Amino acid sequence: MAYFKTPSMILTMFSLCSIFNLIQGRILTSMPLNEPYKNSQISMPPSQAPNVNSPKPPSYYNIAASPALSPSYVNDGSSNNTIVQENVFDVRSYGAIGNGLTDDTLAFKSAWDAACQVDNAKVVAPRGFSFMLQPLVFTGPCKSAVVFQLEGTIMPPDGPESWPKNSSKRQWLIFYRIHGLTLQGGGLIDGRGDKWWNLPCKPHKGINGTTLPGPCDSPVAIRFFGSTNLTLRGLRIINSPQFHIRVDSCDDCISIGANTHNLDIRNITCGPSHGISIGSLGVHNSKACVSNITVSNCMIKHSDNGVRIKTWQGGFGSVTGVTFEAIHMDTVRNPIIIDQYYCLSTNCSNQTAAISISEISYSNIKGTYDPRTPPVHLACSDAVPCTNITVSGLELLPTATAAMTMATGHKRKMEPFCWNAYGSNVGDLTTPPIYCLLEGLPYLGVS
Repeated sequence: MAYFKTPSMILTMFSLCSIFNLIQGRILTSMPLNEPYKNSQISMPPSQAPNVNSPKPPSYYNIAASPALSPSYVNDGSSNNTIVQENVFDVRSYGAIGNGLTDDTLAFKSAWDAACQVDNAKVVAPRGFSFMLQPLVFTGPCKSAVVFQLEGTIMPPDGPESWPKNSSKRQWLIFYRIHGLTLQGGGLIDGRGDKWWNLPCKPHKGINGTTLPGPCDSPVAIRFFGSTNLTLRGLRIINSPQFHIRVDSCDDCISIGANTHNLDIRNITCGPSHGISIGSLGVHNSKACVSNITVSNCMIKHSDNGVRIKTWQGGFGSVTGVTFEAIHMDTVRNPIIIDQYYCLSTNCSNQTAAISISEISYSNIKGTYDPRTPPVHLACSDAVPCTNITVSGLELLPTATAAMTMATGHKRKMEPFCWNAYGSNVGDLTTPPIYCLLEGLPYLGVS
């Protein structure tokens, strides 16, 4: 998730679920990506405050974390001599053999755990060695940014019959919750995928009555999950059983936080993701003020949300002067959404206090949406209505496939939804028409 909190900014970028500073290198024998986007429910009026807990890391390979060792070592690959160098962690110093046959997983895990506990660490897999690794999770967050210097070759077990039975078949190397990782070097990542490619796509019988997965269930070579500020440079990746690289934990392409003012965002290509969001704001009854935000000339593809404003009940402050214009939606479930009942659980309590939302403009937003939910969803606070919402040049149509298959009972989800939202359509009739906007300003009972 890209998170911006700045007094003034002009932004031009290509965005995905996790943020990459740089990707440079050679990726060979790639396969097409055909992943469905993730869906999240629109928040409903809640009942009790949430309990937000950090997720536990996945455990595809059961290896305990290792304490940091001092001093650390590096090997240049030219001899068997090790060179003492502070904060450099050579996997051979942790027991890696590098003959392509011996399982070096524990050595890599130990070197990573040690590096993760110190500042400015570098993990080194030296040139001239071939390291065989079982499925492995490199877990963070670490004390500071980590450089993973791959100069040798790393490879997984050779084919599905050699894959460990107690490990996930869907991934090999996972980098989880790493913030500031550089994966670089002149080394080779060889996925040894040929034995996977020849299998039937559906699960099928193996030796001794076992069931084996096909290529549709084959491992991803490298997976980045819940990570930010990633740099890939100079690597060669070949023969992956499925995808070379997969980036997960799709969240907001851009999240605009509290106390952000005078922000100009343009030329974004975003998705699959949760779109471009202001918020969430007001968690734990906090104050949040956001003003003068412009998002323009963007494309949002195959995403759960398009442009969104999300606030918790009980917060205070304001969101004002926001313009979303010239944005193309491609198969987006919630293209336009204001959610003042944002909640990450099912037991958030109802509260009367709310962040006020006003002067929000949606202009020339066009494209297709997934009609399982309304294309426009403006759910404003009961106590603090949204005001001065303007909509012009709106042209949102259900995807062709969805329009043909939607049952009659679902037609209502193709109509906009408004709750306590005041504003107007400007100019030509919008598609779909937004008849649910209330005209004028709310009566607040103030004499």
